[in-house]
Amino acid sequence: MSSRDIESKNTVPPAAFPLASSLTDVADERPETTKQELPKVNARYIWFMVLAQFGVFVAFITPLAISLSIRVQALAPGHEEYLGYITGAGAFTVMLVGPIAGVLSDRTRTKIGRRRPWMIGGTILGVLSLFVMALSPNIFILGLGWILAQMGWGQVLGNLQISTADRLPESQRGKVAGLTGFATQVAPVFGVVIAGSFSQQNLLLFLVPGLVGVVLVALFVLLVHEDDSRSRQFAEKLSLKAVGKKYLYNPKQYPDYSWNWAGRFLFYFGLTLNTTFTAFFFASKLGVGVADVAPLIATIGGAGILATTVGALGGGFLSDRLRRRRVFVLGSAMVFAAGAVLMAFAPDMPLLIAGSLLTSVGIGGFAAVDQALLLDVLPERDTDAGRFMSITGFATSVPQAFAPFIAPLILVIGATENSKNYELLYLIAGAVTILGGLSVLRIKSVR
Repeated sequence: MSSRDIESKNTVPPAAFPLASSLTDVADERPETTKQELPKVNARYIWFMVLAQFGVFVAFITPLAISLSIRVQALAPGHEEYLGYITGAGAFTVMLVGPIAGVLSDRTRTKIGRRRPWMIGGTILGVLSLFVMALSPNIFILGLGWILAQMGWGQVLGNLQISTADRLPESQRGKVAGLTGFATQVAPVFGVVIAGSFSQQNLLLFLVPGLVGVVLVALFVLLVHEDDSRSRQFAEKLSLKAVGKKYLYNPKQYPDYSWNWAGRFLFYFGLTLNTTFTAFFFASKLGVGVADVAPLIATIGGAGILATTVGALGGGFLSDRLRRRRVFVLGSAMVFAAGAVLMAFAPDMPLLIAGSLLTSVGIGGFAAVDQALLLDVLPERDTDAGRFMSITGFATSVPQAFAPFIAPLILVIGATENSKNYELLYLIAGAVTILGGLSVLRIKSVR
């Protein structure tokens, strides 16, 4: 369970809505990006990409999973709500700077390419943030450290994913998405195990996972070639007004990308409805206290990693082999919905666990294949890949911000004095994810 929350909350740094520029004249619209098959990348690129994303998740998600909680408890005992304020502030900051960073990455001109300088700078900032959090004397400084971590490690992860948009041909996108999905599922568990060994040593609690990230990102930066970008030319001069426009785009101009954005938004909205009150749902189902279900949730979470991996690798590899994306995205959404419904009406523990594992398979399949589908329909790949990858992040961050506020309103519908309507909440969660799967069927340029 906890691994799902971690995974869903940490993808591409959040960015912007597909809204206001739809007022642009229709005559100015351009068709979807013309497909041009890129050359296949070699095994070196794939495996160093997988290792680098694994390293980022170890360094970046370990604080979110355990280290921040330990520091909050030490600095402000009894004020667990501060953890929410800290993580929310970090997410909000990245939402503001994400598109700008994406645009600047697209326009970076150096001998070592466009993406690697941002990976290097992000890693340096990420390591600095770990020191700040480890040595923070109060909650404010701890929150500042997490904001720096979001900006630093978030940029490393973002530019690794933008690199896949730059380099991966259609025939390899599902495979690589499945492998990186597997790596990012295992990474938080690995990081938590490491951090658990240093729970009484603040500096090592943050820096040891960070060292894993530094080493694995450095391997990618040093051993994976990126073309010199100094000769790149841009028709539009970058100005404050031009950057502001980059936060928006015309959905009519890129309908396939927009349907993928909508499908991702709906899926993660349903996922967040499903996971926000997991502990309370299990406690209600089993008739025990919330604290008593923690061991069960941890056990299911461990099994859930395996189930998510099955979905990610199976969906990713098969979608490449069969050259089909949409059916796998819809199928994954339906598997998730089936699991949510099974959980809602499970009469006993085995079926409750089975439902939870089904949702994990659906999450893995959707995350991998939808990522490959995103790369298939990404607009302006040569000039604005970073911008559009950042905009995609908003399809994940907005549901995570608003669904927890909507879920309590659903829970009180038909509720009794002693119980909440979790059945309705999980039914709605399943229905919304299916709508997300159906949305991608509107995509025309990809099968």
